[in-house]
Amino acid sequence: MVKDEIVSDSIALLMAMIEIPSLSREEKAVADYLEEKFIQWGLHPTRNGNNLWMRNAKWSEGKPVILLNSHVDTVHPARGWTYEPYKATVEEERITGLGSNDAGASVVSLLGLFRHFYETDNLPFNLIYCASAEEEISGEHGVASILNQLGKIDLAIVGEPTQMQIAIAEKGLIVLDCEAKGKSGHAARNEGENAIYKAIKDIQILEAYRFPLESEVLGPVKMTVTQIEAGQQHNVVPDSCRFVVDVRTNEHYSNEEAFQIIKGLIQSEVRPRSFRLNSSGINADHPLVQSGLKMGLQIYGSPTTSDQAVIPYPSIKMGPGDSARSHTANEYILVTEISDGIATYIRLLEGLKF
Repeated sequence: MVKDEIVSDSIALLMAMIEIPSLSREEKAVADYLEEKFIQWGLHPTRNGNNLWMRNAKWSEGKPVILLNSHVDTVHPARGWTYEPYKATVEEERITGLGSNDAGASVVSLLGLFRHFYETDNLPFNLIYCASAEEEISGEHGVASILNQLGKIDLAIVGEPTQMQIAIAEKGLIVLDCEAKGKSGHAARNEGENAIYKAIKDIQILEAYRFPLESEVLGPVKMTVTQIEAGQQHNVVPDSCRFVVDVRTNEHYSNEEAFQIIKGLIQSEVRPRSFRLNSSGINADHPLVQSGLKMGLQIYGSPTTSDQAVIPYPSIKMGPGDSARSHTANEYILVTEISDGIATYIRLLEGLKF
């Protein structure tokens, strides 16, 4: 059973977090607040930048270590908010506010799980709780920057809104900056080589291409052109057309392998921003996944990318809320989703048999 105090503390903490703006790279104020609250509750956080982490009180060397990680940063408010994004508005069971669903509810629910087991004797595992920064931008000063300070980790639960179902894999991400090059000329005469037309041909190739290897869990690699820019004035044939491709990879292709394939398909120059966010996941036979299945939870492959992509050990993505609400106007979480989320996390670890 979850203590009422833990649930009420979790809800109050989430409401306070909503009212402290914490855009990516601007998490200092919320990290300051969380550090103070952790100390008030008798916990012992360590801090690096805007990342906070702590161990359970009855740590025992030699036991498996489970990392509980979620992020405190948010995106900018989307257009269309009819509530104040930085105010926790409570209406019956609904808490509306920026970051409530993604991923404040996971931050406080994983903390509730950590506090539940904090003083427990003879746990079969050790716990590290981490509230991290810069997840929304896959920043260099987020959880990846502190992994070498946490010691050996055997397993991770990454808190993101999954309706408390278990994402056993998630797609990787590559952002490609592409440029089709032509030759400028006067639009009224038959001059130049129009870079826009060249870009269109390449975009059509990308739209039609299908990577041969599909995943049973994650499906096919997905490519989406999301931005395009060309031309300076109406009467000049453009000599450059730049476009951006969002690529979501499955476990059959590393990001670098997918890049090499794409580069070979088109005439445009292709430059990857990073290869670091590869597809990640865990075997369905893993004891943690099996514990969830015995509870009746569902497993699936996630199309979105999270800190799971930079955590180099077996991990699941799981948390209260719904991914469909993330980054939307009037983002919200239900109080019952938090209380049920903490209880589900507890049952999941109680059923874990290494």
